[in-house]
Amino acid sequence: MLIGELSRLTRVNTHQLRYYEAQGLLEPGRGANGYREYGSDDVTTVTQIRRLLDAGLSTEEIAVLLPCASGEAPVLEPCPDLLDMLRARLRGLDDHIDMLIRTRRTLREYIEVTERRESPYADECDAEEAGDLDGAGGAGEVVGGPGEVAA
Repeated sequence: MLIGELSRLTRVNTHQLRYYEAQGLLEPGRGANGYREYGSDDVTTVTQIRRLLDAGLSTEEIAVLLPCASGEAPVLEPCPDLLDMLRARLRGLDDHIDMLIRTRRTLREYIEVTERRESPYADECDAEEAGDLDGAGGAGEVVGGPGEVAA
């Protein structure tokens, strides 16, 4: 099958399929006309690639995992270094999650401290909320749109 048919069957854009080839994840044959030719196994391979990408793995990591994968799920066989790589990736995710939790906690603290402080602009904010934009009240108070002045 040609790249367009593989794209339709897998719902993956042709430029992504070419990228997978450039990364060594797909190895299409070439017809006499020079066009890429894919087999039914390539449909499974593309499905595996997409699911492994969905798991947060990079194409470099997938290149290591792909020879250990079977079926569309895919099921991973315990190839050498496979579990070490997956565990390292999981540790990296855990570290990132811990950093995000610390960042969220710090941001929440800033919000709480700021909410408890009395703003030096409180009078100006109150005046704006009351419609007194110049803070003086009375004549010149803006009541409507531009050019509309209260009597």
